[in-house]
Order: sequence, then C-alpha cells, then structure tokens
Amino acid sequence: MKQPGRHQYIDRRTGKVCDEKLFADKMVNFLYSEVRENAPFVFKSLTSSRASSFLGYLNFEALLGTRLATPKRLLRQWGVDTAECLDDPASLNSPEKVFTRKICYWECRPMPSEPGLVVSPADSRVLLGSFKDDSLLFVKDKFFSINELLGELKGRWIKAFDQGDFAVFRLTPDKYHYVHTPVAGRVVDIYEVEGAYHSCNPAAVVNLVTPYSKNKRVVTVIDTDVPGGTGVGLVAMVEVVALMVGEVLQCYSRQAYDDPWPVVPGSFLLKGRPKSLFKPGSSTVIVICQKDRVRFDQDLIDNLNKPSTVSRFSHGFGKPLVETDIKVRARVGSSVLA
Repeated sequence: MKQPGRHQYIDRRTGKVCDEKLFADKMVNFLYSEVRENAPFVFKSLTSSRASSFLGYLNFEALLGTRLATPKRLLRQWGVDTAECLDDPASLNSPEKVFTRKICYWECRPMPSEPGLVVSPADSRVLLGSFKDDSLLFVKDKFFSINELLGELKGRWIKAFDQGDFAVFRLTPDKYHYVHTPVAGRVVDIYEVEGAYHSCNPAAVVNLVTPYSKNKRVVTVIDTDVPGGTGVGLVAMVEVVALMVGEVLQCYSRQAYDDPWPVVPGSFLLKGRPKSLFKPGSSTVIVICQKDRVRFDQDLIDNLNKPSTVSRFSHGFGKPLVETDIKVRARVGSSVLA
C-alpha cells in the first residue's frame, strides 16, 4: 500500500511551514485506497453513520482512554493550552471531554471590531476558493459540487451563490471543536442534508471526488444585509460531519456558552459566537459568499501558493493549495464595499 506522504501547512501567526501529524493516517489511507478499490460494499458500510460512531468510540474513547492514564498527559500530547480552558483542566479526564472543551474565547481568541469583516468559524486550517473561472482562486468540483453541497432541491441558494467565493476550514481532532458564527445577520434558512461520513483527512479528500458534498451536513443561510449585520450579502455556513464525528450539536449562545439554543429561521446571530459543536473527531466548515461581496485577506491568498511547501491537496489536485492554520474569530476577509 503506497503511503500518501507528508502534509504541511503555514502557521499564520509565525509564518512558519509546519508538518501535520495526521490522526489515524494509516487507517484512513488503507480505507480510501485498498478497501474502497477492492471492497466497495465494505467501504460504504464503514462510512455509514453507525460505523462512524463505532470508529469514533474505538479511537477516541476505548483506545485513547486506555493508553492515556492522566488528563495532563492527554492535554500535553494534543498541545492543549490549559490556560485557555474555561473549566478546570483536571476535569478533562477523557478524550471526549477534551474534544468538547470550552475556552475563554472572549479573552484568548480576540475578534477585530470592524463591522465589515468575515471571521474564522473555527480553530482550523483554511483553504480559499472561487466558483469564478476567471479568478486566481478558481477551484471547480474538487472539494465539493455546489449544487450537491447545498442540496439539489435548493435552487434558490444555488443561484444566489453562483460565481461566488468560499473558504474551507478543516478541523483536526486536537482542535477546539466549537464552531462560531463567521458573520452577523438574520438566518433565512437552516436545514440538514443527509449523507455519508467520509474522512476529511487530505488523502481521503484527494482520493474521493467532491467528498464534502457527499457527507451529512447542516446548511445555514444568513442574510447579513440587515440592521446590525456584517453587510456582505448572503452567507452560507455549511457544517460537514466526517468519519468518527457522531453529530453536529446546534447550541448558539449570545454570551459565553450561556443558555444555548438551536438556530431557527428568523434568528439574529451575533458574529463570533458559539453556534454548534462537532462531537468528536475531525470535521469541516465551509463558508460561501456571494459574487463580489467579500475580499479575502492577502496573506491567506499568498500562503496558498507558498513555494517548497508539501501539500497533499497541491499534489492531488495539480495546483498550489497550501492551508493556513488560523484561530477562531480571526479575520479572513472584508466587505468589498468597506
């Protein structure tokens, strides 16, 4: 079995090129090469909801729980900064509790105050793209099909985001797993699209055509052109489950993590607030903006083409696609009207 090789990303804070230690990489590579090619029925079964939940338990509770005897060792191995934690680090005594930990985001993840900014929805690694074939960011049907992603019956939204731009935020298992709102505005639609539970490991994404639009996902469409909104048109926030992710729990809070409630049409969402929680594993959030409404930050664009950086996405898709490690609530773009 051929190994997919290294995968590197750019640390936005330092500008350094870093090697990613991909969780369960050998297992994922085996599943998406040998099993998918030689035993498609088994592959389909293993990427189902039931199998995904079982694999999540096996990897994150049964195996890790027996290997790691103390919370301190677990937190140290995954590079968790305990100073950020809202709860006593000693209480984080299982992998699940580490994955679902809360942080003092209002202190350790400061958000810029300018009203026309779009911010990162998660501690994640981000790639930028565009549906416009004349854009330098043009990426067609690599990570997802827009029609399939939003749902074939959602023609209104498919038309609204035609020729738009997008950002793909990939969460890894060690990350803080709450997802925050990237913009402020009023929810005009929220719905779930059924699908599989494919891995978001870069090797799996490259091997499987448009994987994100084949996975189960929650789509939230936000109108930001309302009083108090960010003013960047309609924005679609797509929360995509992945292999070993059991669910996306909707739990929006206006203040810290207090009084969480599920988002519904008509809800006004403040920017940078917790909206949902991935449980557990790694997963992906896709933010889609309308044509000519958002200008992505130049450093993120420059990092896509970083020379001498080894990316499985670049190798698999035949064009420079280098991720940038970014913090939740950090800016990723601004209104073109600002």
